[in-house]
Amino acid sequence: MIGSAAARARTVDRGEYRVHILFVGGEDSLPTDLIDLVAGVDDAWQIQHVADGGTAMAIVADAPLDVVVVAPTLPDMPAATLLGQVRALRPETSRIALIASQQAPPVRVLSLAHRFLPLPLSEEALLEAIGSLEELRELLDNPALRECIGRIDRLPSPPQTYLALMQALEADEDTSAMDIARLISGDPAIAAKVLQLCNSAYFSAGRTLTDLRSAVTRLGQATLRDLVLASEVFSHAGDDGPGRYALQQRALIASQLARRMLPDASAELGATAALLADIGLLLPGVRDERDPQAATSGDIPGHSEAGAYLLGLWGLPMPIIEGVAFQRDPARSGTRSFWVAGAVHVATALVSGDTLDEEYLRRTGMSGRIDGWREQAAAMMTSARPTAVA
Repeated sequence: MIGSAAARARTVDRGEYRVHILFVGGEDSLPTDLIDLVAGVDDAWQIQHVADGGTAMAIVADAPLDVVVVAPTLPDMPAATLLGQVRALRPETSRIALIASQQAPPVRVLSLAHRFLPLPLSEEALLEAIGSLEELRELLDNPALRECIGRIDRLPSPPQTYLALMQALEADEDTSAMDIARLISGDPAIAAKVLQLCNSAYFSAGRTLTDLRSAVTRLGQATLRDLVLASEVFSHAGDDGPGRYALQQRALIASQLARRMLPDASAELGATAALLADIGLLLPGVRDERDPQAATSGDIPGHSEAGAYLLGLWGLPMPIIEGVAFQRDPARSGTRSFWVAGAVHVATALVSGDTLDEEYLRRTGMSGRIDGWREQAAAMMTSARPTAVA
């Protein structure tokens, strides 16, 4: 991924294509040699670097920007003030906030930035972030969508407990149930939701559990990741009643279905993409593409692409973003075979009662599996019990 932008610059004629990137901060956060390195990666990246917020505001007011990277401390204003001005003047701009090591970012920064990078800033992390945002814009080339999401007062925050859990599991395959339970217990609300779901009829097999370590053992790592992610993501839903419960329940079942449709190497990608397929419905000003009355709502972005764009801002892997973006039209994905987008399409359609794209399934050699998938979906939905998540 880190080298992908440079490779595209060498092999693809993009004409006047430019990515405008503004770095704001002093040498302590944004060393000159790091900025120079970024500037040399891709000749399509137009780099500016200023030390203070006032100069940055003038640049923002003067011309559009694609990405702004802001240090945690500026000499003339709080970082949140500058990020707020960028959102107001250039809502389509992707906003990256740098976070000092061992320090919690101000709440206002959390609500204004799309992505967070730790200091000291590594070249790999910075290039990965910029490159992935460029890929996101190429995948979803919709300025109206970027502006719509950029203007939202408070985007759902990245799922921090889930990301920490993934990091712990990736760092050590032998991470114990106790270690995982300790990590989850750091967020009492998440811990309560995991225990509540674990004790629902769907997972409990009639035996009540009261401690997180036993819950981790019962559920297994894959299901636990789904539950933690669902607990964090759907806590942002404004509806605390049946609507929110139904959304989460559909997501969990679709996630398990998608996992079963793919080989082990891809199962987690498919499960996560299916779990997050409807995350766009949590954003204001977005239309539900399954609602016939909303299907012709002019320029209002649909929930598939809106959700995919949000996940891209969070920095999730591109296969997940594609799976969410193209869930209703998997033939648009970047692969001709049945992969993540195909599994998300089938899983979400079966759970929601939508029509399957049988022509796509025929072309990818999956027609013979449709009846079996329908039976699995029906069995899983029948087994589910109405246990809402607080």
